Amino acid sequence: MDIESLNVMEFDDVGGSGREDNVAAPDLERPDDFHLEYNSNNNSNNQDLLEGPSTASSTSNWDPNLEPFEGMEFDSEQAARIFYNSYARRIGFSTRVSVYQRSRRDGSIICRQIVCSREGFRREGNENRSKRQRTITRVGCKAQMTVKKQSCGKWAVTKLIKEHNHDLVPPDKVHCLRSHRHVSGPARSLIDTLQAAGMGPSGVMSVLIKESGGINNVGFTKVDCQNYMSSSRQRTLGSGGQVVFYYLKQMQAEDSGFFCAVQGDFDNSTGNIFWADANSRMNYTCFGDTVTFDTTYRTNRYRVPFAPFTGWNHHGQPVLFGCALLLNESESSFVWLFETWLAAMSGRHPISITTDQDRIIRAAVSQVFPGTRHRFCKWNIFREAQEKLSDVYHSHPAFEVEFQRCINMTETVDEFESCWESLVERYDLGNSEWLQSMYNARQQWVPVYLMDTFFGEMSTMQGSDSINSYFDGYINASTNIQVLIKQHEKAITNRYEKEVKADYDTMNAPPVLKTPSPMEKQAANLYTRKIFMKFQEELVETLAYPATVIDDMGSTITYRVAKFGEDHKAHFVRFQVFEKRASCSCQMFEFSGIICRHILAVFRVTNVLTLPSYYILKRWTRNAKSQVVLDEHALGLPSNSQESFAVRCDKLSQKALKYIEEGAESTHIYNVAMNALHEATRKVAAAKKQGLVPIQNTLVNGSQQLQPCCLDQDKKIQELTDELKHASQQCEAYLSKLLAVLKDMEEQKLKISVKIQNVRLNLKD
Repeated sequence: MDIESLNVMEFDDVGGSGREDNVAAPDLERPDDFHLEYNSNNNSNNQDLLEGPSTASSTSNWDPNLEPFEGMEFDSEQAARIFYNSYARRIGFSTRVSVYQRSRRDGSIICRQIVCSREGFRREGNENRSKRQRTITRVGCKAQMTVKKQSCGKWAVTKLIKEHNHDLVPPDKVHCLRSHRHVSGPARSLIDTLQAAGMGPSGVMSVLIKESGGINNVGFTKVDCQNYMSSSRQRTLGSGGQVVFYYLKQMQAEDSGFFCAVQGDFDNSTGNIFWADANSRMNYTCFGDTVTFDTTYRTNRYRVPFAPFTGWNHHGQPVLFGCALLLNESESSFVWLFETWLAAMSGRHPISITTDQDRIIRAAVSQVFPGTRHRFCKWNIFREAQEKLSDVYHSHPAFEVEFQRCINMTETVDEFESCWESLVERYDLGNSEWLQSMYNARQQWVPVYLMDTFFGEMSTMQGSDSINSYFDGYINASTNIQVLIKQHEKAITNRYEKEVKADYDTMNAPPVLKTPSPMEKQAANLYTRKIFMKFQEELVETLAYPATVIDDMGSTITYRVAKFGEDHKAHFVRFQVFEKRASCSCQMFEFSGIICRHILAVFRVTNVLTLPSYYILKRWTRNAKSQVVLDEHALGLPSNSQESFAVRCDKLSQKALKYIEEGAESTHIYNVAMNALHEATRKVAAAKKQGLVPIQNTLVNGSQQLQPCCLDQDKKIQELTDELKHASQQCEAYLSKLLAVLKDMEEQKLKISVKIQNVRLNLKD
């Protein structure tokens, strides 16, 4: 049985300094498809925190005063953890993770037990090992919540014990509990910067207290600050550095499109590291219009400072653009990382980027991406609000719902401003410096101000989730560097399989059309299945949205569009008659790339029967990844270099799906396609017999250095490439001839039909 050691949160009595070890794990029976893993907290310096989820819970819009109950469902295991920890903060106790189960099929966690930090007892014999007496904090408390992953993907509470056998902590002391205090990501960056300038712990703490508006708002103690500054001087990957180095060398050998760079001294495992494989770089050429820089590790106290760059593919699934290990969080380090990532992506800037609201990251983004729209992650802001406005959250349970409604549900700037002003006045928040700072930055995180920019999300609510979704279920606060590399590879494989499955479903499971509209049929043939379902939802809704002309300037007509019975929620559409182009006040198309129901309602009354090409973003279509030409020189690849296995599979599968679709149109085309396929199979078999050796490269100080390859191999590869190209041209020629024959047949049929009609007319005369 594989045992993974986890760092856990523990209860820290107010004024106490001691902690106790977990009770020894019992010997439990285990099914074959999973194994149990237990927490080990032998490290007395362990302060890892389970603070926030990597995806938001389905409870995010529920009453924040809601009590947990058996059967309660969450979108993810991490969402369950943040809910229980939030509940614990409200009640007055600290939490930590306990026994959990991991599936043997894919290594993901399928069951998690979250307990009161005073659960269990100190292990016997530990007193003799310690040089000082430690405060007894483990008192055998039974309070816990167990969640288990269901077949539908949700996580449900299967066991719940609410009763505690100890006193609970009052609200004014709850911030001292271990699971409710930590050195946050923005604080880390500020500490790193001040420490680099030569400032000591006392000076740093003074700045933090001033910045936070009081010591109670800092979120951690001076001892925590000292410990962090001490650990930062020694921060390295340790023995895990060799694991990372071996992985990078292996990837360099297997993938000629692999890019990696190191800042600082890699040999001593103290340098920041960035890497991206060829598949990530190719994905960016297709879907690099919007990017998320995921720094969940900073808010959740991850053991490994792992920060991926992600986006959305044509199925609306998370897609990877590269990964980083950050051992230094100063502004210069983030500038280095962004510049390195941009170089790996051929220097092409994204339209938008989403990060947390830390001013260090903000400064780095503005320096490296001056023309890119920068958005702050709402999930981080909502999470920080629980800390900065903890008194309001505690005394006014309805505040959280109203706060989120003000951010997510307002549709116009005026509506948001009015709602915000009302909220501040009703809860007497006019003196909150943090809330005022968030209001001053509202154009970078409130959806109503961001709708004019593409972020690739299907709704404004999507941004409320945690930005860490690509590695959800694979990497968490307990993952060490050795496990991270394995889980990183598993996550990539799993995501690739999901994309292939979505491609297959799109090609082989045509959606059910709900209207006779030619536009719906057109969209069904263009979009991927998931994107079409969203478009179809908008199209069907137009039946309840009448469009009324309110201004006619001849070439431009303005329509008022509102749902029947909801005239107070009208939107306005400006329609350019000759260009057949429209813009809507809701700006859904600008934000998500999917045309809205309001424009579709105008198209319906103006007889625009098919979707104009302007409204069809290739990134959402079935062919989003077809005909992608990588700039091989910019990527640092030789013109005839071989690609990674994943990239080759992806390209072949895309070509094969398109080939199948065209080759099955008729019996004749099918026979032509099969003959070409047999010929290609023969040539591939002949090539395999040659035993060609792939080109390899090595890693030298973060740069790629290609080793020379045999000229004969290069020549053979080029010959096979030419033959394959020639075979493809032959197939295209056959197809063109066939289409010409079919066209001639149609013309002949038309001529014969005209002659028959003339004969009938003559007979009548």
